Amino acid sequence: MHRINVLVSSCLFGESCRYDGKANYCDSIEDLKNICNLIPACAECLGGLPTPRTPCEIIDGKVISKTGEDLTKTFVAGANQVLEIAKKNNCTIAFLKQRSPSCGNGLIYDGSFSGALIPGYGITAALLKKNGLKVFNEFNVCDLLEFLKTQQ
Repeated sequence: MHRINVLVSSCLFGESCRYDGKANYCDSIEDLKNICNLIPACAECLGGLPTPRTPCEIIDGKVISKTGEDLTKTFVAGANQVLEIAKKNNCTIAFLKQRSPSCGNGLIYDGSFSGALIPGYGITAALLKKNGLKVFNEFNVCDLLEFLKTQQ
């Protein structure tokens, strides 16, 4: 049976690379490991941001830190590196962390740093989607598992 390569946010894979230095390990990773090859990547780390780091949100299309620094170029650089990893590994599917300014897909924070959410995509998720990858998150993992069954 052919195993599909799936790009996955490093934090969901269990790496402590979130802005606060923690991981977002997702139990569904174990199910995914049984049916596909997981390729972890963190756009924020690949872009050169430290862990931990100041929280960032998207405001008017730019990625702004809570202290007001424009980090858009750093986020775009990391997103491009993740896209290259996806291409190199023939990934057509990505499993990304919801709400992140990089990986958010469907919902992102609204830029007020209040925890409010709005529909939208993070920098990396949008780039991967634009380049034809099917993007899922930890809240629609059942859809991902169903989709993977159709790809086997």
